[in-house]
Amino acid sequence: MNSTLDSLRTQFSSALVAAFGDDFAHTDPLIFIASDPQFGDYQCNLGLSLAKKLKQKPQDIAQILINHLDLGEAYETPEIAKQGFINLRFKPSYLEQRVAQLQCDPRLGIAPVAEEKTVIVDFSSPNIAKEMHVGHLRSTIIGDSIARILEFRGHRVLRLNHVGDWGTQFGMLITYLQEAYPEALITANALELGDLVAFYKQAKKRFDEDEVFKDTSRQAVVKLQSKDEQSYKAWKLLCEQSRQEFQVIYDWLDIQLTERGESFYNDLLDDVVKDLEELGLLEENEGASCVFLDGFTNKEGDPLPLIVKKSDGAYNYATTDLAALRYRIKQDDADRIIYVTDAGQANHFAQIFQVAQRAGWLPDSVEVIHVPFGLVQGEDGKKLKTREGETVRLRDLLEEAIRIPRQALDQRLMLEDRTETEEFKQSVSQVVGLSAVKYADLSQNRTSNYRFSYDKMLSLKGNTAPYLLYAYVRVQGISRQGGIDLENLPPEATVKLTEISELALARLLLKMSDLVAQVEQDLLPNRLCNYLFEVSQKFNQFYDQCPVLKAEEHHKTSRLVLANLTAKTLKLGLSLLGISVLERM
Repeated sequence: MNSTLDSLRTQFSSALVAAFGDDFAHTDPLIFIASDPQFGDYQCNLGLSLAKKLKQKPQDIAQILINHLDLGEAYETPEIAKQGFINLRFKPSYLEQRVAQLQCDPRLGIAPVAEEKTVIVDFSSPNIAKEMHVGHLRSTIIGDSIARILEFRGHRVLRLNHVGDWGTQFGMLITYLQEAYPEALITANALELGDLVAFYKQAKKRFDEDEVFKDTSRQAVVKLQSKDEQSYKAWKLLCEQSRQEFQVIYDWLDIQLTERGESFYNDLLDDVVKDLEELGLLEENEGASCVFLDGFTNKEGDPLPLIVKKSDGAYNYATTDLAALRYRIKQDDADRIIYVTDAGQANHFAQIFQVAQRAGWLPDSVEVIHVPFGLVQGEDGKKLKTREGETVRLRDLLEEAIRIPRQALDQRLMLEDRTETEEFKQSVSQVVGLSAVKYADLSQNRTSNYRFSYDKMLSLKGNTAPYLLYAYVRVQGISRQGGIDLENLPPEATVKLTEISELALARLLLKMSDLVAQVEQDLLPNRLCNYLFEVSQKFNQFYDQCPVLKAEEHHKTSRLVLANLTAKTLKLGLSLLGISVLERM
């Protein structure tokens, strides 16, 4: 079944053509979810937008549209607001019918897309020989959620981890390790990743201060690029060591990725530069091969070039990203390519996309999108760092997120004189802690910075993962207390919605398909978070105001169905955010 928004757009488009002619066949019908429930469930803003063109009052246009509109039995008689907005409200009978239907549908009325596309989501992308830090948190979490939503909608999704596994840093590191710890270049796992990072920092210091070391490092890069057997083996060992440490983080966060690092495109770089030269797009600037682009200037107003080959003949990130883009279009047959990186890379990707378009590599049929995100800040509003001023390791951050709820759980169990298994305590602590971190990130508009606070994200009050998890657990508590298997409620159960809180909850549950379809397009997971938070709030109001197990039988079954649909909605929505639910807390 199409989302309600899609159905309404179709119905209003037909009414628009019937009322005013074929010239309006491609006019956006301007249908939105009502911002305030007191005005209804959906709203059409066509009257106001067409007033000038049709030279009629917005209210008159709205009435003409209503006269040509066929909404079936789902809605009350449309109402016209002062500005000419058309407000639509579901009939209670329709709500009852849909709630009964949706409880038996594992997809909760969210149909797969009619046109399956191949979508690449490029996210996470840590650097080899460096530990994942808080800067990788947002890309990893946001990218995974976007991929999950697209997969659920039925697209073919390729989740790519464009790791930094090539370039000068490896010549530098290999050169340093040959002196300081040669065993690491011939033996697997000879070093911990933390020690490898320390060696990397020392190598970088030598590279910046010692010209002889710098020249030797550059020669090591040339040997590596030519696939020198010893250098190549050392590089593979270093990569594998980092990869194992990354996987620990990915396993904790339940992240699935296909690694395709910078080295994958190494053999394609020559062709990128050669093709740009043949197309007449390359210019030499201070010995470097560049493409000058429209709309990019430096502080002095001079044209800002995109360098694709340095003056020393070396390639850079831009060359690799152009090669990757070409490969994804030609070999992967991508229809949509999504890059999830920090907002600071916006200009870089705008330049890459412009070069690809001018070169004819990026057809109009392929959509390329940079999904930017802001910084993770400390509670003081400054960049999140350790007390020593170092970047926070992602592993440390996640371990602390698990430790805090474990401590709180142990205290609660002691106060309640309650005994639980170690497995239960570990599971609850890990789900609550990691879910809190994920949700705190995803619930923010990704384009904004946000302040990282364990206290806020682990709170049972407000728009947090624990609050949503607790709403789900409440439904399971009803099931346990009543000895009722909610998964086996009679499919023919009659749903009767009479109380205000029942109707408000049901109205909201029917909008899940609209929200998922919206996030599929705008790639803003915070919209889904806000929806799930509102569902939890409406459910808690319903729970407080409407007895379930103590209600009369005909109300009891109806309310069990409504509670079960709420739980299914929360579980599905949270899964699209990469968050697991708990049966007990």
